[in-house]
Amino acid sequence: MGGRAAFLPLFLFKENKMNPRFRANEEIRNRPLQEPLVKLSKEAFGEYVFDKGAMRRYLSEDIFLALTKSSEESEMLDPDIADPVAAGIKAWAMDHGVTHFTHWFQPLTGRTAEKHEALLDFIEGEAIARFSGEELRQQEPDASSFPSGGLRTTFEARGYTAWDCSSPVFILQTTYGTTLCIPTIFVSYTGRALDYKIPLLRTINLIRKAATELAQLFDPTIKQVNPTLGIEQEYFLVDRSYYLLRPDLVLAGRTLLGASSSRGRQRNNHYFGAIPERIYAFMNELEFEAYRLGIPLKTRHNEVAPGQFECAPKYEYLNVAVDHGLMIMDLIDRIAQKHDFVALLHEKPFQGVNGSGKHNNWSLMTDSGRNLLAPGVRPEENLMFLAFFVCVIHGVWKYQRLLQASIASAGNDLRLGQHEAPPNWVSVFIGKQLDKVLNDIENPPRRKKNEKVDDLMHLGIASIPQLLLDNTDRNRTSPFAFTGNKFEFRAVGASANSSSPMMVLNLIVAEQLMDFRARVQSKMNRGRPQSAAILDMVQEYVTESKSIRFEGDGYSDEWKKEAKKRKLSIPKHGPDAMSAFLDKAHIQLFEHHEILTAAELTARFEVWGDQYLSQMDIETSILKEIVQTQILPAVHGYQSDLLLILQRRKALGMTLEGLEQAILTRIDTELAKLSKYMEELEKEEKYVDRLASSKQKSYHYAETIRPILLEIRSCVDALEGTVPDDRWPLPKYREMLFVR
Repeated sequence: MGGRAAFLPLFLFKENKMNPRFRANEEIRNRPLQEPLVKLSKEAFGEYVFDKGAMRRYLSEDIFLALTKSSEESEMLDPDIADPVAAGIKAWAMDHGVTHFTHWFQPLTGRTAEKHEALLDFIEGEAIARFSGEELRQQEPDASSFPSGGLRTTFEARGYTAWDCSSPVFILQTTYGTTLCIPTIFVSYTGRALDYKIPLLRTINLIRKAATELAQLFDPTIKQVNPTLGIEQEYFLVDRSYYLLRPDLVLAGRTLLGASSSRGRQRNNHYFGAIPERIYAFMNELEFEAYRLGIPLKTRHNEVAPGQFECAPKYEYLNVAVDHGLMIMDLIDRIAQKHDFVALLHEKPFQGVNGSGKHNNWSLMTDSGRNLLAPGVRPEENLMFLAFFVCVIHGVWKYQRLLQASIASAGNDLRLGQHEAPPNWVSVFIGKQLDKVLNDIENPPRRKKNEKVDDLMHLGIASIPQLLLDNTDRNRTSPFAFTGNKFEFRAVGASANSSSPMMVLNLIVAEQLMDFRARVQSKMNRGRPQSAAILDMVQEYVTESKSIRFEGDGYSDEWKKEAKKRKLSIPKHGPDAMSAFLDKAHIQLFEHHEILTAAELTARFEVWGDQYLSQMDIETSILKEIVQTQILPAVHGYQSDLLLILQRRKALGMTLEGLEQAILTRIDTELAKLSKYMEELEKEEKYVDRLASSKQKSYHYAETIRPILLEIRSCVDALEGTVPDDRWPLPKYREMLFVR
């Protein structure tokens, strides 16, 4: 197809061949639209996954059954069947053109890692395709360069990966190669967890057991309960030509400078609007590649902010959903480049417009497919719903600081509390109808003289399904919301690995489910009827956790005052939130359930603190460089030209123009402030270098240095609105957000 001049505004074509911004505009103007490359089809779904269909074709019946059992019970691969399973996987992979394999794991960097090995082995000068059961089960990547928070020393750098059978093997196809990927756990030489997956799997097993045992109080036919998850991924797309001219985007993932566009999100006409052709081509290919990997993408749309988009799959078994979430992030990155875009997964890439989250929709599902967070048609079923419902709310109330720690990051600090993102403290939104039901349970009307205890079951419970028919959630400021048949944890950041928040959520809910069941059983042992004992516990949990429930505007000053009055946890910033992992009670919780040891929790705090510190250090360095090497030269050049104009007029005896003088005064004022803040920044950087611990440094960056960076930004953004457009070196918001 031809060029795209008709789609770009005329102001982008001002003649200035020296300005790289305008050269970028020209590149985009002449960039051809890609022809549609793929068509979505049901046949493509799961093509690159070694699923049950592929297992049946490539494995014998007894090996298939044994592998299926390991997968469903989240066990490691049995060594006795490793070789025949590996032979079947190798045959399947080579039929798809695979040349290499890798153990695909999740180190504490937050994304995935892989070390590729060729399927070809070389014996006596001959190339032979080999893939053994041992290679499938375990690898030994060097762990020395992955963050460990002090869990291993340099001379103990060895690490091991082992296949997690509950997440299927898949094939990753790129333009230049096809690789067999084996999802794995990652442990140190001494057996310590070095990844996100190990503690997540442990909490999945924990909540399976806790939820199943409680559910069997209501229905003994329930054999197993599994946590499910659906992850909504938000992201921005920026043209590659603009991206390459922004050192802050390249190195920090967000704009550290940039005045707001005259048009931002005020009109909201981007949200759910018609998808531009170029974006549509990208989304189409993204969905096709996701389908091939068995990722059930269901939804795609424009998000609220200009240049922002979202994709969302249907819910899946939680462990697989987390893996798929990471795969989607990788697909978005790679496919965007093919369409001359760069995907921004940072939580706040553009100041003044919506940030990007990763909404985690969590629920519990029985082996028969029944959602335990969806009411039934009988009061007894609704009582079971209420039991699980209030256990979740009680867990969020009791362990709110852990949830805050699980989503803390330098990027989320910028996102939370503005532009539809929830505030940085936790509350639970359940809707006015359910809120009334819980209030009535907390303060029931007086019982009639001859009323049976079991009749209390009917107290607002029978009508719950009807209440929820029109209980569509509308509160976008709630960090943790019930949305009809699931809880949506909205505070998770777009760049995050969902393993951490889901690990915490599984753990704290499992703890409450076990406590709830034990106390019900204790009441029953003392002669209390089961339904009455359950309702007693529902009432206790509702009363104790009432302070965490909030139905109003999460941004209002009144709510922040009220949250303090309710003694909810309000962290100052990310490092403050992360410190919850070191609380004695929280360490005991993790250790009691054998999820993580105190050493492993301390290590995670150190790693995440270092990541926060590194991000802030990078942002500080880049900002200084851009100001000194791009902004000041552009401003001084314009300033010199204005002075020259005024000098010439004065020499000719002409009246000095007030406008030019006013512009010079404005520039002088902003440059003076800029110089002051740059000196302050230099001083604070020297101070932070003298601090002893990474915790002290990260606190100082969050509390002292980040505010200085914002002041510097304010000065530069004011100068951007003063310096002529053709002299400004950096692509502007109006270009990056609106030009497609």
